[in-house]
Amino acid sequence: MRLLANENIPADVVTALQVQGYDVIWIHLVAPGSSDPNVLAIAQAENRILLTFDKDFGELAYRYGLPADCGIILLRTPVSSSEWLARLVVAALDSRDDWAGNFSVVEEQHIRMTPIPSAI
Repeated sequence: MRLLANENIPADVVTALQVQGYDVIWIHLVAPGSSDPNVLAIAQAENRILLTFDKDFGELAYRYGLPADCGIILLRTPVSSSEWLARLVVAALDSRDDWAGNFSVVEEQHIRMTPIPSAI
């Protein structure tokens, strides 16, 4: 699975995903300070599922109709530690293979998925 980790994803989570065999690039290293629309455009262009804590990406996809069929995973959980978060993210990603094309909200005990509409 190809992922683009937003800048707000801790380095430990990125490393844990890479150790588990995920193809992950981290905005913090490849395009620090990028605007949200630019981050989404990178994910879309590289066919990578966007992993973020930033709920603004849902607004970009739904309200503004920016292309996002790459898929967006929004983490909505308190972070007790980056190790705990890494375990949660790896478990969530391992549990499904239908992330692309969906806006997914990952919470500690639940995953909600909504198809992303076609871009305007």
